[in-house]
Amino acid sequence: MRRGRLRVLLGAAPGVGKTYEMLEEGRRLRGDGRDVVIAVVETHGRAATAAQAEGLPVIPPQRIEHRGVTLQEMDLDAVLARHPDLALVDELAHTNAPGSRNAKRWQDVDDILAAGIDVITTVNVQHIESLNDVVEKITGVVQQETVPDAVVRGADQIEVVDLAPQSLRDRLSAGDVYPAERIDAALSNYFRLGNLTALRELALLWLADEVDSALKTYRTEHGIEGSWQARERVVVALTGGAEGETLLRRGARIAARSAGGELLAVHVSSQDGLSSEIPGALAVQRALVESLGGTYHQVVGDDIARSLVDFARSVNASQLVLGVSRRGRFAAALTGPGIGATVIRESGDIDVHIVTHAAAGGRFALPRLTGGALSVKRRILGFVVALAGGPLLSWLLFATGTEESITSDVLAYQLLVVVVALVGGVWPAVFAAVLSGLTLDFLFIDPLFTITVADPEHALSLVLYIVIAVLVSFVVDQAARRARAARRALAESELLATVAGSVLRGESAVPALVSRTREAFGLAGVRLVAGDGAVLATDGEPLREEDGRSSRLVRLPVGAGTTPRATLELHGGDLDASERRLLDAIVAQLAATLERSDLTLTAREASALAETDQVRTALLSAVSHDLRRPLAAAVAALGGLRASGDQLSPEDRRELLATADESLAALSTLVTDLLDVSRVEAGVLAVSLRSVDSADVVLAAVDELRLGPDTVELALDGALPPVVADPVLLQRVIVNVLANAGRYAPEGTRVRVTTSRLGDRAEIRIVDHGPGVPAERRESVFAPFQRQGDTDNTTGLGLGLALSKGFAEGMGGTLAPEDTPGGGLTMVIGLPVAKPADNGEGAR
Repeated sequence: MRRGRLRVLLGAAPGVGKTYEMLEEGRRLRGDGRDVVIAVVETHGRAATAAQAEGLPVIPPQRIEHRGVTLQEMDLDAVLARHPDLALVDELAHTNAPGSRNAKRWQDVDDILAAGIDVITTVNVQHIESLNDVVEKITGVVQQETVPDAVVRGADQIEVVDLAPQSLRDRLSAGDVYPAERIDAALSNYFRLGNLTALRELALLWLADEVDSALKTYRTEHGIEGSWQARERVVVALTGGAEGETLLRRGARIAARSAGGELLAVHVSSQDGLSSEIPGALAVQRALVESLGGTYHQVVGDDIARSLVDFARSVNASQLVLGVSRRGRFAAALTGPGIGATVIRESGDIDVHIVTHAAAGGRFALPRLTGGALSVKRRILGFVVALAGGPLLSWLLFATGTEESITSDVLAYQLLVVVVALVGGVWPAVFAAVLSGLTLDFLFIDPLFTITVADPEHALSLVLYIVIAVLVSFVVDQAARRARAARRALAESELLATVAGSVLRGESAVPALVSRTREAFGLAGVRLVAGDGAVLATDGEPLREEDGRSSRLVRLPVGAGTTPRATLELHGGDLDASERRLLDAIVAQLAATLERSDLTLTAREASALAETDQVRTALLSAVSHDLRRPLAAAVAALGGLRASGDQLSPEDRRELLATADESLAALSTLVTDLLDVSRVEAGVLAVSLRSVDSADVVLAAVDELRLGPDTVELALDGALPPVVADPVLLQRVIVNVLANAGRYAPEGTRVRVTTSRLGDRAEIRIVDHGPGVPAERRESVFAPFQRQGDTDNTTGLGLGLALSKGFAEGMGGTLAPEDTPGGGLTMVIGLPVAKPADNGEGAR
């Protein structure tokens, strides 16, 4: 019997339209003449979904009694007996009621498929088993119902029913997903914009991986070896050398250039098990790969280049990153083309990047102008060429020569002299000329096999050999000197360019300059010491006591004036005059960098002073206005009592006393707030943390403000565990925020207070439907002496939110504003949930 086909509609969250899409597809297929039935559908009271179900045959649900409650489940036996062409099964992750044939609905679907019936089903990404822990970290909610990945991956077709996060929130606000009483809680918790964005990305990436797996299977089944670069995949080859981190970061930057790019690192180990990598380097690089979001792989093979290309093709890579060979030119000449050249030749349509690194090119250093134009290696190589080439050439000419070939023999030896001059310079060329002249006389000029210069022409020929060799070697020597001078000029230009641009790099410029100086001049160590003896930057070996007494220690003042800003100390090398001139440029740049650092520090201090002055001005302005009113009222009331004496009636006397009492209480509150702000800013706020029932504190705050059901609505979660907080400070926070919300709430509306849990955090949300706060002013509302619009000076000093944020953070919590759906401001107080061991008290 043919097994049925499974089609899965995958969603990022409830409400994206999976069930609606399933029913719409069922109606379309029924219109095409197929036998379609609804095996089970959950409309969740959504009118649009229920309307889509109209007109489709429905298999009546099975009723199961469990602990006195009647539960409705999909009737699997009825579906199998009806045997339609297509069954619509909603909520694949559903757990069946006890007493059902199968424990899970996905097992029912498997039975339906085995009977040859096609199925369209729905599931949310949070129910996929492998993603369960990731979803919990994102949403803070543990999913009890899950589906094995193999079930979903085994589907014949998987589609993502996608909806933009904000569109889903708009649909939720309009009441199209949940009833009105659940909207605020849903928007504030699971359906946060960040949560929905993360879940959407998770669903799309999971499907992309599934599509990629299907593509790989298709290519394998059809024998397609070429890479199909549907996604950017960057493979970085690791040897275990020090250059690995450079290659990985370069590969990560390449992968990040395209959306969905992947980074894969691979190390090829030999089959004999012998290791050439630096011990521990691969472990460090593997950790770096994972921190960059990539994956690490290890393959075994003797042909490293072939193994790399095979691995890149197996993962359908688009780019391959290799480090440039660490072999020198001589080693490359002896051993042939390296791995990089072979990979480039074999890679085909895979792009190959050969990346330079410090291990290959060495550190930056200025070429020395002292000593000979050619290196000792070049001169030795010249002698080697003369000693090896002379006998070889003599054997060849003696074996093939005739009496008429003396001219070509002379020219051949002359060529050898020129080659030696080009390779090794003057002295190897002179040596080759003398050797070739003697060989010519010994082997080719009568009398043979004797060193006799009987003919003056032969003597002249020998002299000409030597003269030509000297002239050619002189030209080579001059060219080598000029090439070295050009390299030196290029290196100096590079160094000066680095120095000139370093001031733009801020605080990191000084260490970079010190390190560059040591590398450029080949010194053992360099350090920059401030005038007070503090070491500002150092690189290389530390300065030892014997170095301090050595003549090779150079100290250069950094900064103009009689008292330099710092001193640059260099040791472990000799500096010539040209290098001293370069050092002067570096010292000048160091001075400019230090001056810039000083100016930056001064600017920060000035900015801090300006802010302090602004706060002081605001404080004086607020004090002059806000303290004057209650103070004047108290003075007037007490003055009236003193002046009138017994002439006042008892009622007037009570009114004046009440005025004085109210005014002095307002003064006390203002002074207390000012003192609390100073404690928060000084970091000396006393906090006594303990396990607290947030509902008790909310109720106490409501009682303190004397708010009734007509002004505040409470929706407190009775299952919320205690939080870790200081009950006194928490009450102050709630009172301040709640009073602020009530002040701006429109007349006839109520402020809503809710409590909920999100992971290991508890949230107290105070929701109003007032004018709200623009996004650009979200941070400024927590600054001291800020009021809405800063135009009304009758509402206090503007310290409430500043104090509340300071108190919340002092308790290890947060206070953050959010938009209220439909308009307004929601202040969210976040606090850690108390653990069983947090029942005691603690001070902070």
